[in-house]
Amino acid sequence: MKSVLILGSGMVAGPIIEYLLEKQYHVTVASINEERAVQLLNNHPNGQFVYWNAEDEQRLHNLVKQHDLTVSLLPYKFHVMVAKVCLEHQKHMVTTSYVKPEMQNLYEEAVNKNVLLLNEIGVDPGIDHMSAMRIIDQVHDAEGEVEDFFSITGALPDPKDVDNPLGYKFSWSPKGVILASKNDATYLHKGEEIYVDPKDLFQDIFEINFPDVGTMDVYPNRNSIDYIDIYRIPEVKTLFRGTFRHKSWCSTLDAIKKLNLIETDEHDFTGKTYADFVKEMAGLKGADLKQAIADKLGISVNSDAIKSIEWLGLLDNKNMERGKDTAFEITSDLMIDKMWMEENDRDMVAMQHVFLIKKKSGEKEVVKSRLLDYGDPKGFTSVARTVALPAAVAVDKILQGEIALAGVYRPVVKEIYEPVMKALEKMDIKMVEEFGLPLSENIQK
Repeated sequence: MKSVLILGSGMVAGPIIEYLLEKQYHVTVASINEERAVQLLNNHPNGQFVYWNAEDEQRLHNLVKQHDLTVSLLPYKFHVMVAKVCLEHQKHMVTTSYVKPEMQNLYEEAVNKNVLLLNEIGVDPGIDHMSAMRIIDQVHDAEGEVEDFFSITGALPDPKDVDNPLGYKFSWSPKGVILASKNDATYLHKGEEIYVDPKDLFQDIFEINFPDVGTMDVYPNRNSIDYIDIYRIPEVKTLFRGTFRHKSWCSTLDAIKKLNLIETDEHDFTGKTYADFVKEMAGLKGADLKQAIADKLGISVNSDAIKSIEWLGLLDNKNMERGKDTAFEITSDLMIDKMWMEENDRDMVAMQHVFLIKKKSGEKEVVKSRLLDYGDPKGFTSVARTVALPAAVAVDKILQGEIALAGVYRPVVKEIYEPVMKALEKMDIKMVEEFGLPLSENIQK
């Protein structure tokens, strides 16, 4: 029986553990959270828990060499360390995280040792790569060109379960979601590189009407320029990777950022109320705090952003009971306290690719590819399923010899994306593809 070592037992671990156990692998979960890991293993005879702290590299050597493949579900900062241990023992590794330069630098050693270090095999990154490359390769095989490419993904609550003015609920890594609002972004638009400063991130938005969901806002996601090479489309004129959000999230986060409410510098907030906190961080004066915010931001006092700030409790004259702390921690703690998915809520993952294609004949068409997946309130969230199952399938295909590559990879080659997507479709994680659409269906940004 082949064996898989899974490092971590966090929010996306459940589906991969269940999938691999059903495929009759021996699965060892190494984690500091015994209760969670044992729950996920569910007394399966092929499952095993071992206590392991990510700082214990020596123990990691012993664990890796005892298994055929290692899956790292740890925070991204540990992946390179895990990869180096896997290389030493000539074992394959799978992660769902982005390839960092330090990981890419291991390519030659991985090739020489016939080891596959497969990264970015989740949902975004992951399913976005695979579904995009399936179309891009079809276009190039027919000697066509990709002129425009928009790729947009969002992990969101089902609109039916949205009951707050921000239009969002957390189903994964809450602090990560909020920290992402501090990113900058770069994309290609009609041949010109566009840089978006972090302070302007939620001002560079546009709307898309997504079938069966409705109108959502889109804002740019990190560095799209790198994907010219990753997707092998040097001919592209517009390349934009974005994030979906329900209406009012972007305007609210834009306001919160302008008020300095997610800054990470430490201050002494001893004895301060939430209203004091906002006044201090934003430099506001006057008795009418809502009006002072509206004046500073140049928005209506009845705007969605101010309604959201008030709903969060940031205008309350209630003692925060904080000492030395950061604005980010205070604001994010309020959001987490009020915006977590409830027991009967369900989340969803929405993904949309829009291509403008120039055929060999010179004729142009728009191609669309979209995914809409919902979680199960009594089972796994959509985020957990769509992140973990691509990785789980890849593990299976690697161990069965159906994916036989060596080096550092993303799932942007047919040898990976074809078998993985075929298996995902059997689990009803599938893209709806539309070809031959009129040019009016392209995104007009």
